[in-house]
Amino acid sequence: MPTRERRRPRRLRPGDTVAVVAPAGPVPGEMLDAGLELLGRWGLRVVLGEHVRDRHPRLPYLAGSDADRAADLQRAWCDPEVAGVLCARGGYGSMRILEHLDWAAMRAAGPKLFAGSSDVTALHQVFGERLELATVFGPMIGTGAFVEDSAAREHFRRTLFEPERVSIITRGGAEALVPGRARGVTYGGNLSLAAATLGAPDTPGPPERGIALLEDVGEDPYRLDRALTQLLRAGWFAGATGIALGSWQGCEPVADVRAVARDRLGELGIPVLWELGFGHCPAQRTVPLGVSAELDTSAQRLTVLQPALA
Repeated sequence: MPTRERRRPRRLRPGDTVAVVAPAGPVPGEMLDAGLELLGRWGLRVVLGEHVRDRHPRLPYLAGSDADRAADLQRAWCDPEVAGVLCARGGYGSMRILEHLDWAAMRAAGPKLFAGSSDVTALHQVFGERLELATVFGPMIGTGAFVEDSAAREHFRRTLFEPERVSIITRGGAEALVPGRARGVTYGGNLSLAAATLGAPDTPGPPERGIALLEDVGEDPYRLDRALTQLLRAGWFAGATGIALGSWQGCEPVADVRAVARDRLGELGIPVLWELGFGHCPAQRTVPLGVSAELDTSAQRLTVLQPALA
């Protein structure tokens, strides 16, 4: 797809109202309560989606019915008092609510912060396409990444309140699989979800000049190979100028994952940086999607040239 300017919501300020929704899997109650308390310490007023604590009556891996999860998201997004919508948890289920959302109404509600990761990749993609909105890929409120990991939580907080302070995303253990520098618009998220959503009418193609961001969790190397191969065959990297890979927690052996990444991506002729530290990992970095950035493998960093939040 052509590279075009994404709408950028404003950053958060103390006193803002944010909504917490559960678009995918069920949320542990105690973890959610702790996350909500931490948001309050940031000076935010929190509105909890009506169905966040639900569980689907027949499919226990879903937080309530598709219609109810979608209604929570749409109600929060269209509420003029809400400055941002934060996801409580991933798991699985975000794809299932896409057809239940009124995108025209959501676009009319104007740009606002949207944040989540993992399975929420499906929503990031369509928010970027239908709402032409820059979004934030980071820790979710009802998870240990937010509640128990102070480094991950602080990076997330600065991204939401002071995005210029986290314009350089780096990690000491990052490594160049293919050296070089590249500029482009960030896109991607979770590898399995990016592959699973291919072919849907509301799933965007790659930007003309894009920096692909990919991570995953709990997948065998051959399954990651399959997902990358599917993306390659579908032209998902056709406009990519560079690739930044995040964490691969539970994807073992990690040496095999690295070998898969080198084998599948190394011949694209673009810079590839291994393990930048976003995704399912300790001290995870929050990364914006749909913004201009520069990847520099020798400096082990991704520099955000335009913050996701204005």
